[in-house]
Amino acid sequence: MAFQMSKLAARVSLSKSVGFISSAGNRCPSHLNFISRLAHRSFHALCGAGRGSASIKVLPSPGVLRKADRWEKVSTASKSLHRQSGGAVKPRRVTRVVIGAVGVSAAVLASLSTSTLHALNLDSESSDWKEAKKKLCSMDKEKRREMYRVDFIPLEKIPVWSPSGDSSCKPRYKVNEELNRKISLFSGDITKLEIDAITNAANKTLLGGGGGEKECGTLNGCETGEAKITGAYGLPAKHVIHTVGPIVHDSVGEREEQALRSCYYTCLHTATKNHLRTVAIPCISTGVYGYPPDQAVEVALRTVREYLEQNHEKLDRVIFCVFLKSDKELYETMLPAYFPRGSPPKSKL
Repeated sequence: MAFQMSKLAARVSLSKSVGFISSAGNRCPSHLNFISRLAHRSFHALCGAGRGSASIKVLPSPGVLRKADRWEKVSTASKSLHRQSGGAVKPRRVTRVVIGAVGVSAAVLASLSTSTLHALNLDSESSDWKEAKKKLCSMDKEKRREMYRVDFIPLEKIPVWSPSGDSSCKPRYKVNEELNRKISLFSGDITKLEIDAITNAANKTLLGGGGGEKECGTLNGCETGEAKITGAYGLPAKHVIHTVGPIVHDSVGEREEQALRSCYYTCLHTATKNHLRTVAIPCISTGVYGYPPDQAVEVALRTVREYLEQNHEKLDRVIFCVFLKSDKELYETMLPAYFPRGSPPKSKL
């Protein structure tokens, strides 16, 4: 269930209006108010418009990030200068202070509020994925949500798996309710999950598009059975773990089975190594790669079960993500064998 990394690119968009925060308690002359408004417009354009915006949120360029931060400092400095001088500050002096602080020309001053809004597409050669990734990772959840390019589904909306009825599968492991509470079965779009990491069933080049492609280009590809991690950029998840599944031409041999097992194991290991506690994994290799779904589901469940038994304290949730109805039915059938539930207490009546 691979998805194209081109979907990770944050595209250019502008909100219908950009508001600014005014400080009701600090009254400044008109030229200082202009500087303050300019700084606040730039800063809030950086963070994205309000939730009422009709367009997708944007990811700013490195230059915009630095300029917006400097403008916010200039706004504070200009107000402070006004208070210290008793209100008698000449516009020319203020202009010199602003130009000195920001290090730009008067012409740039006049156009900064407009240029700051021109967020840079991550496909551009001039964008810096490292700075963009750092900025996104430093944001709190509410700020990050303004940058999402898709709808999101928070973890609390993803229920823990529970059997829908009696299973004909004989349990292959002992009942462990602690592990059972860490398992979910999700049917839908994995890119909408607001969790620590989602898994991308990729090809060996790890190429696709957008900011994800730029970071992937530094990883030197990925061999079958391995996993590598990048940022998720405009997606609700914080990270994307990329893995390459085996290709089955005729029948599944030991080599293909071990490779698929390695995919699931290295994805989980990559998550825990990076202190990520919630991870979603799709059906790996079952599409055009030709791995029979009924055999793949058993490899997935067995590998996750054994990993959790050894590392249960390092993960809070493992989400098996399916898209096809047939895959969902396979998981619903086989989950009770690998994550059996205890028998409900008998009624005394």
